[in-house]
Parts: sequence; structure tokens; C-alpha cells
Amino acid sequence: MPPVHSSPSSPGTGIRIRRRPVPPTTVKLFPDCPDAHSPNTRTSGPAPAETGPGGNTSGCGTADCPPPSKEAHVPQERAFHGTRKAAASLVGIARLAASSPRAETRRKSGERPEYFVLPVKSILNRCDSNRVPFEWTINPYRGCEFGCKYCYARYTHEYMELDGGEFEKKIFVKKDAAPLLALDVARKYSYTSQSSGGTEPEHIAIGTATDPYQPAEREYGVTRACLEELAKREGLSVSITTKSDQIVRDIEVLKRIAERSALYLNITVTTMRPRLARLLEPRAPRPDLRMEAVKELREAGLATGVFASPVLPGITDREGDLEAVAAAAQEAGAVWFASYVLFLMPSSAKQFLPFLREKFPKLARQYEQWYSHNGYAPEEYRRKISERVARLRQKYGFHSRPWDERKRTARYLQLSLGWDAAALAQQAERIQPCASG
Repeated sequence: MPPVHSSPSSPGTGIRIRRRPVPPTTVKLFPDCPDAHSPNTRTSGPAPAETGPGGNTSGCGTADCPPPSKEAHVPQERAFHGTRKAAASLVGIARLAASSPRAETRRKSGERPEYFVLPVKSILNRCDSNRVPFEWTINPYRGCEFGCKYCYARYTHEYMELDGGEFEKKIFVKKDAAPLLALDVARKYSYTSQSSGGTEPEHIAIGTATDPYQPAEREYGVTRACLEELAKREGLSVSITTKSDQIVRDIEVLKRIAERSALYLNITVTTMRPRLARLLEPRAPRPDLRMEAVKELREAGLATGVFASPVLPGITDREGDLEAVAAAAQEAGAVWFASYVLFLMPSSAKQFLPFLREKFPKLARQYEQWYSHNGYAPEEYRRKISERVARLRQKYGFHSRPWDERKRTARYLQLSLGWDAAALAQQAERIQPCASG
């Protein structure tokens, strides 16, 4: 058993976890840009062997309760030192991170990230933002190796007094995931959410700030440990968002979850152009591999959709680009199709804008103007992209994300149906398309 896991047990048996003490129409607002050419980009093939194929949710269609605006507190940057001496001047999660021991790894490449074992008090984290359609998040790791240039979640490293640029270089593996999750579900989770008027369970979103199937999962298995624990429960509502085709490894446990709870799987595919994908998402798998994962998940009877997110203005927003993703998603059997426009936090802009000036210099000034005041693109642009996505949904027969609408059938009736093809078809009839993107 990897050192990040302890033996899981049921909530009633008493779980003892040792931790260190912690002190108290076509939009033409941008010029069209073809694939950028770079000696460091490839036209085909998986990510380098030493990184493993994988994906990243930094472009996922949800947020892990991000700060409400650009003016949100950004901690002062500090050099990271994995020593108790450095940790003494820090507090909270920053102190835990600074004192976290290195995690053993079989990887030998000098380009691999640094891995650390992070002791945490909880795996199931409350999300009170009214901008997202879920109440709880599970992020098995802090940081993500895939290094997506636009990754909004870099700000989460700043809470540990780390620079957002180290988001893909220092990966924290959460310790004791399964026993902690058992406690969390027993003590905090509700099967009657307020947002549904008490008729639906609260929704758990896995992979909102880091990809649960990044390469670290191959060694540490934190995501798998969480899924095994959820498979013991009944009546949950769960979604997983990933760019990694590694998710197919867990088809059997996912089927067990879907037999007893509502389960929704989201595969993020930003673009179908492999060279552009490699440039934007250096260590994510090729787009075609992600679509193959969609097909395999659907063939296993699992409810699966595609996120074409984020839409990058002037880069991935052409109608043909979005339609290529939608067409591939339909061919793979996806049930829903969703998208949203780039959300650019200050910590992300610090990494993304220099990249943009180098690879897409004609777009840099427009991005700086659009994102200088807050993390969102102008409302008019977002509305037009939503309209475009709605047209694609209608053309290819997609529905919006099922948990967004809270109009599912009664909880126990739905869960008793499972996710067989007949039940899925019946549910799809009840879900009306929306233009929210």
C-alpha cells in the first residue's frame, strides 16, 4: 500500500489519523490565429514517457470556489523549503505544505515534478459559491503536472505561499484519502440539498482544481481510493472532470458507483488540433485519445459528456474549431456538450500572458485590455460564444450538463434505474438544452 494511504475503515469503527499539529454568429473580435509553430511542439504521439499520458482540469467547466474577483487576496510569494525551520514562520496550509515530506516516486526523469505527502483534515470540501452547480469538491492532489498554459487554478498554490508558476512543478499528494472521505460523507454530506428544495442529494464534483487522473495517480492512487470509498455509498450525486484517458482504468469501480448513485463523467477537450493542444496543454494526452476514452466510457454504460473548455478568444473560438469538438464528441457517443470562455485569474495571467506574447503576439494586447479589470471576458463576447455552443448542441443533439438543472427525477427512483442505455435515454428526454454554455 502506498505510504499516502492508511487502511480505510467504516465511519462507525473509529478512525485514527496521525497528523502534525497545525496552529490556530462568428465573433471577429480577434484575428484568426492558426496553429503556432514551435520546435517544442509535436503533431502526434502521447506525452513523453516519463510524464505519462494524462490530462488536466485546469480548463474544466467548473471552478473550485475561486475568489470572486481579481482584487481577491493574493498571498505574498515565498521561497519553498521543505524544512521545519521554514515552516515555523508560516501558518495553516502554507505551514503544512512547507513541512510536508517528499513522496517516494519510481520516476527517474530529471524533468519530473517534486512530490510531497500533504496531511489534510478533510477530503470533501464545502463550496458555497453560487456560480457553480455543486456543493462539495474533491481534489485528490494540489498542483497538476499537465501545465496547461491557461490554468485558472494556479492561485491555489499561492495559498501555500508558493508561486503559481510552480503549480505543475510541486505536486502535493493528499494523505489518508479513503478514511477521511468516509468520515466526511458520514458527518457532512446531505442527501437533501437546499438548491433542489430538498428533493436531490448534494453534488460532489471531483477534479475542479487539479486533474484527478494526472500522472501522479499512477503511483499514489488517491483518486482510486476516493472512488472505492464512494462505491460503498448509495444515493450520492457525483461528477468527475478530467483531460486524462487514464480514467478508463477505473471503469469497473465507476460502474459500481453508477449502480448505486448518480454519476456524471466529463472529458475536457479544448481543441481537436493536436499541435495546438500540445502547445496549450504540454503534458495532456492527444485530443483523439480523450475522445477514445469518451467512447469507451459510453460503451461501458456510463453517462459521459464533453467540455470544450476553456474557449480561448482568437485561438480556439472559431466556429469550425468548436464544431470539430462537437462532431467528435457526437461520434464518440457523448451525451452532453458544454463550454465556457477563459477565466483568467491574476496568478494565471502572470503565466499565460508572457506565453501569449511569445506564441500569439497579435492577441496579447486584446487579452490585456479584456482581462485587466477582472477574470472574465466581456459579457457580449461570452454571450455570443454561448449562443454558438447552443447552436452546436441543437445541431448535434446534445443536452446541457444534467446536474446544472436540478430537474432530475426523484432521487431514489433515478438511482434504482442505474445508468443503463434505456434509463439514460429516458433521462435525456427530460433535460432541455440551454444556452448557458
